[in-house]
Amino acid sequence: MEINTPAVRHGAFAYTWDIVGDPEGAERIAGLGVITVTLQAAYHSVRAITPWHPRHRVVRADHAAAYFRLRPERWRGRLRPYPPDWGVPDEDRFGTALAALAAAGLRAEAWLVLTHSSVLGRRARDLTVTNAYGESYPHALCPAQPAVHDYAITLVGEVCEQYDVPALMLEACGWLGMEHAGQHEKTSGAHLSDCGRALLSICLCPACRRGLAGRGLDVEELARDVRAAVDAELQRGVPAGTSLDDALGPERARALYDHRARVIADLVRAVAEPAGGRELLLMATDDPQVTGPDVGIDLASFDAPVDGYVLKCWGREEEALARVKAAAGRTGVPLVANVTVLEDGHARVPDLAADLIAAGARQLRYYHAGLGSPARLASLRAAARISRENEC
Repeated sequence: MEINTPAVRHGAFAYTWDIVGDPEGAERIAGLGVITVTLQAAYHSVRAITPWHPRHRVVRADHAAAYFRLRPERWRGRLRPYPPDWGVPDEDRFGTALAALAAAGLRAEAWLVLTHSSVLGRRARDLTVTNAYGESYPHALCPAQPAVHDYAITLVGEVCEQYDVPALMLEACGWLGMEHAGQHEKTSGAHLSDCGRALLSICLCPACRRGLAGRGLDVEELARDVRAAVDAELQRGVPAGTSLDDALGPERARALYDHRARVIADLVRAVAEPAGGRELLLMATDDPQVTGPDVGIDLASFDAPVDGYVLKCWGREEEALARVKAAAGRTGVPLVANVTVLEDGHARVPDLAADLIAAGARQLRYYHAGLGSPARLASLRAAARISRENEC
């Protein structure tokens, strides 16, 4: 596959509420020294702090929403995004923020969360991820469902028709599993392993059942075996294994991974059409077992038209560096390192930025321009300076 290699453009994530209603918001972000802003266009529910805004401190976005201008006539079927519910009288928060960033000399790309929406999942549970016990996860729309596929394409199309953005960052472009639900979490005491959680993240909705059966799996047997392995962990303390390959056997695990890879690749190919040549940056991880905001794929074999893989480089530095080095050795697609300055070790981020570029990252995105304390934003500013100096 021919790779469209983008120029090095280091940047930071931002929310529309960091900018809309604040005359100094865009200039404040520009003062961090970044070139690009990854701006939320469609996003899940969240409670966020806004330390710098002149009108508010805490934003409660109680449901997933589209922050761009909604045109009702463009939406078909049951899945239609909601407008935001936080109190700024602006029907086009994304467009307003985009204009302010452009005036500040910043390049903005659209940040789109595709399959994570509890408000839609609660209203269409038959279109959500369903585990082996028949329980649905309303936060997780299943991308194997045609209606979800069409919804994601329309999200992308509406942004691309209405706004002159050069790139799209795609989050939740596949399955979310049992994690990332958003409620007060009360599952840790059961001591379910990572493998057990991966088993509970396998979707067996009707669309996924058809897809897995088409790959030769006995889906009823698979569901029974998943339940048996999970119950053995929960009730008798018997480990399910270290991976789905252990728990299901390599052949069944491979069939599951192939099903997921096909659906994710089909969705990326589909959104590439309305994207119209814009760069597609896919939040991903090089582990097909993983479900979540970062899709689990095999970077070496994934064949959809992607211009960059966004790799989360949070947590332990050595693990982040190893992840980027391994990915750089497995794919020619440019790598974008997603680095947070919100953790306690933020003072190390400038050095980490230089190390990640040396390890193979072509770009960096710093999380987050609107959520950080003065000290954390100082670390972001220093990292942005170092990453510019180390551009490859």
